[in-house]
Amino acid sequence: MEGERFPAEGPDGLCGLLARSPGVCNGCRKRACGCSRTPKAVYRAARAHALADEELRGARRGVDETEEGMAMKLEVIRSDLARGLSPEQIAATRPSLGVSKSTIYRWADEGYGGMSNMELRRKVGYKPRRRKVPRRPTPHSDRRSHAAFLALPRDARDGRWEMDTVEGRSGDSAVVLTLLNRATRFQLALPMAAQTSAETVRALGALRALLGEDGVRRVFAVVLTDNGSEFADEAGIAAALCERPGETRLFYCDPMRSDQKGSCERNHVEIRKLLPKGRGISFDRLAPADCALLMSHVNSEPRGSLAFMCPSAMLLAAYGDDARALLDGLGVEVLDPSELDLTPGCIERARAERGDGPLVFDNV
Repeated sequence: MEGERFPAEGPDGLCGLLARSPGVCNGCRKRACGCSRTPKAVYRAARAHALADEELRGARRGVDETEEGMAMKLEVIRSDLARGLSPEQIAATRPSLGVSKSTIYRWADEGYGGMSNMELRRKVGYKPRRRKVPRRPTPHSDRRSHAAFLALPRDARDGRWEMDTVEGRSGDSAVVLTLLNRATRFQLALPMAAQTSAETVRALGALRALLGEDGVRRVFAVVLTDNGSEFADEAGIAAALCERPGETRLFYCDPMRSDQKGSCERNHVEIRKLLPKGRGISFDRLAPADCALLMSHVNSEPRGSLAFMCPSAMLLAAYGDDARALLDGLGVEVLDPSELDLTPGCIERARAERGDGPLVFDNV
């Protein structure tokens, strides 16, 4: 007992507790009545934890890379960001860089290579939406309601196309008709001279001319749209989709429920990369060639939700010859990630090469 209360001396007069592991005075009963031996060592868990954390933080500071290698990576990342690619797409399409999307976000946040968060579109806040007076919903048959759509088999619902329109500059007559395939994320963008049901029927009729009646039936088996006035001609749209007596291929969302076709709404973000709002871009000047270029770039983006395949490749895999006829007829190309340009300048440069004027009015 006495040996436990007063530990024997170790080598060189060192206390026996300090001479053996873990080498601290913790547990020595002599500390209660005072101990004259030196040196002393006391283990404090909070202090040890703080030191360990600091060591880990220090190990993670900076970048484990040579100056030349870091400069090369930053140059590639800056170039891809300037073309409109997201950090996720850069990390997926350039595995040789050896960086993750979170690393690219962190480097931009810390200002490496002169980068800033302003180069990352999704880090810029959105403006509050202006509330519009609700429009009178488009009347349609009960068999085309969203409840009827939900009663379809799961495979039919998952393979649906969601239809909507995208508006341009205030005062423009023209709009862009969009159809997004829920399964492949492929989105069509078709120019319409006016936001009317007659123009919607005309645009869908152009797809019928490309694919034929059987092709339209195979590809556009189920279409879900909203209650906009441009979709009011229920019979005309159904006929353009080659709907036969006794079947229903066209369905409508509930009034004020655009979230029921949320995939189409979200994918408009990709279209706005090339045709952004608030830039004075006139849709009245949009040509079919502009929409073809838009679809080529937007549908060639590698998507994380598609295991970083692009929507065009997925559409070709899903619909085969019908998809090829659709892409060729609309002039849509499947681009390599190195060819992508997801900036407004993409369309303007192509128009200049064709000798067309800019989409943006000079006085805007």
